Amino acid sequence: MYSIKLQRSLYGLKQSGRMWYNRLSDYLTSKGYKNNAICPCVFTKKTSGYVIIAVYVDDLNIIGTNKEILEVIELLKKEFEMKDLGKTKYCLGLQIEHFPNGILVHQSNYTERVLKRFNMDNANPLSSPMVVRSLNIDKDPYRPCEENEEVLGPEVPYLNATGALMYLTNCTRPDISFAVNLLARFSSSPTRRHWNGIKHIFRYIRGTTDLCLFYSNDSKQDLIGYADAGYLSDPHKARSQTGYVFMNGGTAISWRSQKQTLVATSSNHAEVIAVDAASRECSWLRSMTQLILTSCGLDKDKAPTLIYEDNAACVYQMKERYIKSDRTKHIPRKFFEYTQELIKKHQVEIKYVQSSKNAADLFTKALPTKVFREHVHAIGMRSVHSK
Repeated sequence: MYSIKLQRSLYGLKQSGRMWYNRLSDYLTSKGYKNNAICPCVFTKKTSGYVIIAVYVDDLNIIGTNKEILEVIELLKKEFEMKDLGKTKYCLGLQIEHFPNGILVHQSNYTERVLKRFNMDNANPLSSPMVVRSLNIDKDPYRPCEENEEVLGPEVPYLNATGALMYLTNCTRPDISFAVNLLARFSSSPTRRHWNGIKHIFRYIRGTTDLCLFYSNDSKQDLIGYADAGYLSDPHKARSQTGYVFMNGGTAISWRSQKQTLVATSSNHAEVIAVDAASRECSWLRSMTQLILTSCGLDKDKAPTLIYEDNAACVYQMKERYIKSDRTKHIPRKFFEYTQELIKKHQVEIKYVQSSKNAADLFTKALPTKVFREHVHAIGMRSVHSK
C-alpha cells in the first residue's frame, strides 16, 4: 500500500478552500491589509483613502476610493492569475443593478429558473406567500401528517423545492421567510396539503419575480432592528416563533424566522426569547460594521442600536431589570441578562413600537395582504421596474 503526500492542494479536495484562503490571507496581510476574527473574510487597508476586500472562496468584491481600488487590482494581478470583471453586476447568484441613487440586489434570473424547474412558470400569481392560518389544531391547513393521511413519495420534489426556496429566503427574499420556515418542517413526511403550500409560495413569487432589496446611497438611517414573537405559532407542539430583522439605511441586511426550541408559557415569555436572539445578532452586526469603519478611518457610530419590540411588558423588563413575579419567575435569567448587559454598555436600546408598525411581524405569522405589503415595503423591498 502506498501513500502520497501532495505538495500543493488540488481543486475539489475538502481542504482546498482553506488552503486557498490561507494563501490569499498571508499575501494580503503581508501587504498591509488587516482582517479580524469577527469577519475573517473582509480585508481592509487605510492609506490616503481606503479599500475593503470581501472574499468568498475565489470571488473578490473590492470597495473603496478609486485610486486604492486600482492599486489593489494591480497588486493582486502580480501575484495571482485573475480576471477583472469591472463593476459588480452578478455575484454568487445575486444580481446587482447600479443607479444614481443606490443599488438593487435581486435574484430574478434564479427565480425564473426555479419556477421553470418546478413547472410553475405559467402559474397564476398570488398576492401573498401564505393564507392567514387558523391556529385551531384541527383546522390548521399546515398541521402535521395525520394517521390515515397519505405521505407524498419521491416523485414529488418537496425537498428540492424547499431547498430552492430557502436559498431565495436567505439571500434576497425575506418576505417569504416565515412561509418557507413553516413548510420546511414537514420535509420528512410531506402531504398534499404541504405541497399545495409550497405551490402557493411559487405562485406568489411568480407575481413578484422582480422584487428586490434597494439600498439607497443617500439614507442617513443607522442600524436599527425589530424583534417579535408569534405566540404558539406552532400549536401542535406548543412552540412559538422568533422573528427579527435588522436594517441599515432603511433596508434589511439581516433577518430570521425560526421556531423556538422551548415552550413559552406566555406571549411575554416568547417575546423575551425573541429579544434575546435579536440582541445576539445585533452585537455581531455592530462589531462587524464598527470594525470595518474604524479600520477604514470612517466615522464610528457610538450611539446604541435601537431594537423595537411591540410587547410593553418585555420592554419594561429589559429596561428596568428582571422583575420576579408569578409570571416571570420561571423564565431563565439568561434571556434577560445578556440583553441587559448590552443596554448597560450602551450598545443596545430596547424601545416600544406599536404592533402594526413592527416590521418583524412579517417573520412570525401569515399576515393579511394589506398588512403584508406594508411590512414588505417597510424593510426596503422594491420592484426592479419601479426604479
